[in-house]
Amino acid sequence: MSVFDLSPETQESLAAAELIRLALDAGVACFTCSFQAEDMVVLDHLRRLAPRIPVLFLETGYHFAETLAYRDRMAERWNLNLVNLSADSTVAQQEARFGILNQTDPARCCQLRKVEPLMRGLAPYDVWFTGLRREQSPTRAHLRKIERHLLPDGKPLWKLSPIVDWIWEDVAGYLDAHDIEALPLYQKGYTSIGCQPCTSLPLDAANPRSGRWGGRKLECGIHTFTGVR
Repeated sequence: MSVFDLSPETQESLAAAELIRLALDAGVACFTCSFQAEDMVVLDHLRRLAPRIPVLFLETGYHFAETLAYRDRMAERWNLNLVNLSADSTVAQQEARFGILNQTDPARCCQLRKVEPLMRGLAPYDVWFTGLRREQSPTRAHLRKIERHLLPDGKPLWKLSPIVDWIWEDVAGYLDAHDIEALPLYQKGYTSIGCQPCTSLPLDAANPRSGRWGGRKLECGIHTFTGVR
């Protein structure tokens, strides 16, 4: 019996390491990684069981320099199979055509530079691991550890969030216990880190993602463009 055949209650009861181990046997897998703290927890589990799993990073052209340096440092340290996904146009080409979309129409900017590259990037895979947690945002409060999703072209894939039920203290404790360096921007007070123009310090201490997009929205779209089957 596959992990995907288990009851939702049993799936939810599985510890992160066990869930990951069972799911890796179920198809071609990838991991989307922004190199934030929770991603590093899941990535540490994955690299021990599947060292060459593709690690998909959305290279938007707008990231903090600290994020890119940390990505490269950890990719080398852990010998990651890093796959950088980029938009069809460069930042300069996009801005010449549409202006500064992250200021005038951030949803469209996210669509062009994040969602569309991810749609293409996920096409070869059956299993999609994420570092999502329910505590991160009201928009994620009802996520399940295992969800069946459909890509826009109708292709199904399993979306797994092994630490969806972890709280921040669990994440920080894991990094400390395993001596894993965290993205340095956390030391500056950031609690959710995306593209530099659309990331600020949190506006609401109770909502870690409140510093994204000036509080105008909470999701870029990469976790909402697929439909739950």
